[in-house]
This record gives sequence, C-alpha cells and structure tokens, in this order.
Amino acid sequence: QVQLVESGGGLVQAGGSLRLSCDISGNIFRIVSMGWYRQSPGKQRELVATLTPRGEINYADSVKGRFTISNNRAKAMLYLQMNDLKHEDTAVYYCNSNFPGRDYWGQGTQVTVSS
Repeated sequence: QVQLVESGGGLVQAGGSLRLSCDISGNIFRIVSMGWYRQSPGKQRELVATLTPRGEINYADSVKGRFTISNNRAKAMLYLQMNDLKHEDTAVYYCNSNFPGRDYWGQGTQVTVSS
C-alpha cells in the first residue's frame, strides 16, 4: 500500500506563491511517475505536472514557467512550487503516484487565489 498526504495549500493573492508538499509512504519500488493534479468545481480533474524516477518532467501548458515540480528521494517527498498564481489556479490539488495497473491519490489540499 502507498499513502500520500498533501500539505501547503491555502489562500493567497493573485501574483503570490505557494509551495505544496506531498509525503509519500509505502513501497514505491515500481513507481512509474508521481505528480500533481487539480480539480475546480464543475470541472474534471486535470494534470498539473508529473515527474518520473528518471527525472522526466511534464507540465500543463497553463502552468509552464510558473510552477516547478521537484522531489526529495531521501525524504520520499514531492513538491510543487507555484509562483505568479492566478485566480484560475484556484482548485483542490491532489498528489498522485502511478504504478503499473493503478494510481494512488492523496486527500487533496485547497488552493484559493483571490483576484
């Protein structure tokens, strides 16, 4: 079993920054990728950024140049640094770990950007 616990969400003004953290526990030996997704009310969950164990990174076009995904292998932590936040970044952000045949998700952390 793998467990993911997000932290770091909150309320911030447009143009501000937040850093999300995800504590990953369990057996991650066969992990394919880890990443961040978000979901706004009335919308489908969407990819924000993903990172593979080999360091391959993928960002949604809407966050390129503003968000940075990173990890700390020793601490089994995943991070999302979010700069120049916009109102449309408001959403619940979920940490994800992808394995062959299944995904694991955290409980989500709310990010609210006031305009």
